[in-house]
Amino acid sequence: MKRAVFLALAIFMALSVVLTGCGPAKQQVVTVGTDATWPPFEMVNEQTKQLEGYDIDLMNAIAKEAGFQVKWVNIAFDPLLAGMATGQYDAAISVITITDQRKQQMLFSDPYYNAGQLVCVRKDNTDINGPADLKGKTAGGQVGTTGVMEIQKIQGCTLKSYDDIGQAFMDLMNGQIDAVVADSPLVYGYVGKNPDKLKSVGQPFTDEYYGIAVKKGDQQLLDKINKALKTLKDNGTLDQLDNKWVKAGK
Repeated sequence: MKRAVFLALAIFMALSVVLTGCGPAKQQVVTVGTDATWPPFEMVNEQTKQLEGYDIDLMNAIAKEAGFQVKWVNIAFDPLLAGMATGQYDAAISVITITDQRKQQMLFSDPYYNAGQLVCVRKDNTDINGPADLKGKTAGGQVGTTGVMEIQKIQGCTLKSYDDIGQAFMDLMNGQIDAVVADSPLVYGYVGKNPDKLKSVGQPFTDEYYGIAVKKGDQQLLDKINKALKTLKDNGTLDQLDNKWVKAGK
């Protein structure tokens, strides 16, 4: 009798282990950094206090497609890149232009957006029509961005750098600087919100491709992101995001 009870108990425990193993697998949690001061790609909704924008929707869609969860971290752009270089975050999406220098410190997904640099001026400005007209002027850009790099290439142009690109546009509207040089979708976003104060001039004068940064060495996560990104490109999701967030501000 005791032997039968022992046998039954052993079978019950074995079944319990098997059934537990058949439960839902725990999803991978991926820590993703962003600098939510770059509308229309990433920003904080003033009403809900939640992150929103093209990049936010894109990363959430990638996570859903690839089967992982996103843990968002909102941090300034320069510390974000430094954190990626030291492996502090698993990934980052924040209008990050793919450059050879950055490739030395982090992995990059396939490009998902071409966003050349564009000049933004006050609505009443008549003497700046593109980057060539910035000689003798003061132009603002955000620290660590390609906008700053392009300003530094313009002979005779004075650079004023900012930790927050929003402050650069604020100083432009207040007449403290003559222009802002930034990614074209960002310029379109600020012009769209302030059409009576700002305008873009000329055309984007560089080709710059955004990519999702991934911690160096994590090829498995990069492969998941690229596979999901291709699916979203093919099914029209990226076009929908462009219409929703970027073209609405032009």
